[in-house]
Amino acid sequence: TGRKLRDGKGVAILTFGHPGNFAAAAIRELKAENIEPAHYDMRFAKPLDEALLHEALLQYERIVTVEDGTVVGGFGSAVAEFMAQHGYKNDLTILGIPDRIVEHGTLKELHRECGYDAQAIADAVRQMLKEPVSAITVSA
Repeated sequence: TGRKLRDGKGVAILTFGHPGNFAAAAIRELKAENIEPAHYDMRFAKPLDEALLHEALLQYERIVTVEDGTVVGGFGSAVAEFMAQHGYKNDLTILGIPDRIVEHGTLKELHRECGYDAQAIADAVRQMLKEPVSAITVSA
């Protein structure tokens, strides 16, 4: 089962795997701007921790998923399917490896290029908070 690592306001970051460390760094950066996202370590993509997902979706209008896997058919997609099945209309941004060929590089370079390093997570949270709750966004 997953676990809530911290409460927050307005937005929750759901992580799967080691990108949880990137989310923790993003949260530290955002705190300096008085932005306080919640952080959930979902621990498993399958089976999803449905009780924890319901909790996050009921408490936060905006959700960011972060994974070290593909955004197409991965953890974020599973969260989107769960939301659709249960009628949730939360704003969802999915961060992870895009559905395209990724060039070679160091892990740090690849995390940045794929858009799920700490800076990209912080940027996604900032962007979500600027716009009305409306849709699902997948990193490209």
